[in-house]
Amino acid sequence: MKRLTFAASAAAFLVSALAFAPMAARAAALDDALTCQESAHDFVSGLIDQKLIDAKPMRVESNSINAFWPAHGQHLTAYGFSVFAIVGFQQDDPLFKTGDGKPIGRSAYGAVVVATQAKVQAALDAAGNHAIVHHAGPLLTAIFCQQE
Repeated sequence: MKRLTFAASAAAFLVSALAFAPMAARAAALDDALTCQESAHDFVSGLIDQKLIDAKPMRVESNSINAFWPAHGQHLTAYGFSVFAIVGFQQDDPLFKTGDGKPIGRSAYGAVVVATQAKVQAALDAAGNHAIVHHAGPLLTAIFCQQE
């Protein structure tokens, strides 16, 4: 799997952002959506429609991965871990911007959580989830679904 480079560059921001993060007004668990049974469009557009994430990506990587912030006042979780960002890309879908490199794949999506790779892998194993677990930066781990 190609690297999710946006998370590494966002790691420094995480440390400072956590100190200023307001208490969330609403929490939403993404466990069921991260079982890799849907397209990136369905996953991301559903979160936008529920106003759980910002509609405009905060960053677009060269591999076309779009990173979205949770919406103001929203606290997203995945397998008990706080979600730092939502990521996704679907080829030929106007919901996603294209980067200047080779796209990661036809459809890919996931969540970057605040936790170590080992803890996230253990949580997914316990739930029977076979999503890709990828180290994304200091204390950041991606739970990632990719369709070729």
